[in-house]
Amino acid sequence: MAETEAAPLLKEIFNRDRLRHFTAETQAIHPGFDGERFLTLTSAGLDDLSIMQRLRQIAIAYHAVLPGGFEKNIDILRALAPRINHGFASIVLPEYVALHGHDHFDLSMEALAFFTRFGSSEFAIRHFLLKDLARTLKVMETWSLDDNEHVRRLSSEGCRPRLPWSFQLKELIADPSPVAPILENLRSDPSLYVRKSVANHLNDITKDHPTWVFDRIADWPKDDPRTAWIIKQALRTLIKKGDAKALHHLGAGEKAEVKIDSFTVTPSSLKLGGAVKISARMVSTASAPQKLVVDYAVHYVKKAGGTSKKVFKWKEITFGAGEICELTMSRAIRDFTTRVHYAGRHPVELIVNGEVLAEDAFELTT
Repeated sequence: MAETEAAPLLKEIFNRDRLRHFTAETQAIHPGFDGERFLTLTSAGLDDLSIMQRLRQIAIAYHAVLPGGFEKNIDILRALAPRINHGFASIVLPEYVALHGHDHFDLSMEALAFFTRFGSSEFAIRHFLLKDLARTLKVMETWSLDDNEHVRRLSSEGCRPRLPWSFQLKELIADPSPVAPILENLRSDPSLYVRKSVANHLNDITKDHPTWVFDRIADWPKDDPRTAWIIKQALRTLIKKGDAKALHHLGAGEKAEVKIDSFTVTPSSLKLGGAVKISARMVSTASAPQKLVVDYAVHYVKKAGGTSKKVFKWKEITFGAGEICELTMSRAIRDFTTRVHYAGRHPVELIVNGEVLAEDAFELTT
């Protein structure tokens, strides 16, 4: 049997082949570019660097090898942008702006709006927000009205308070109100790419200011399917926590009128690498249709003992009077980069409209 090859590490986006690609494409548009020096600088200690460290090292190398000042170098990098053969790899270009463009604010804003069309300037713009929040947000508000969906997405994604892979924007965590005009402009954006960013942005804010989010969306047009989608995704963390206001926005704010006929987790004991089957049978006891948000939670055993609860989405249903609903799903119990399993009893809960209605468990053995 052939061995299964491991998936390539994400940092290999910036491997030596990519460095040679950068070199060749830059030389094609600027023949005087010292490719040998560039490869020496970008390859230094490469194997030990993370993806973001490699990204920054390449941007620093461009500044060391390109011949001119910031304005001239930006012209070269603008010509390079459409020639880069990988979207994430092109983030090197806005990173260059983040490192060297602070004395050229207007040109840097123009460059970031241009570069984001080829990958994303979401990490780079945060350095400008950190230095001058009001001035940078003013530009980003104009981006939220741009014809290009990549630029509109940048206006939201770049100022997310808790953007993954980047530093937090503490000022916006403390007070999200400065981003309100941007989110308002994008609340029914035609692009799903943009709407996902708006929903993630609002979901970030719910972790610190849920009331602010509820106030913000109170007057949003719920009959607009684009806006309704954003609201549902924005409230997902609160919904998993059983927040009554969040469930109300989904039409599931009332206590579920159901009888749980059965809730089982099988097998009751398994080894790592197996899977459990989770099944529920519910009967409506209501006299009218009701909206139900059905989730389940697994209490994972921690290394030091005790458990940590993780809620998973299961089903949203409109449950008619007297109806019976049977749900079944399978969940793999194996290690991921984000979760390591430990032996012990793992309780599993059935949650309906934010309330735990039944519980079972499985034993994970070594």
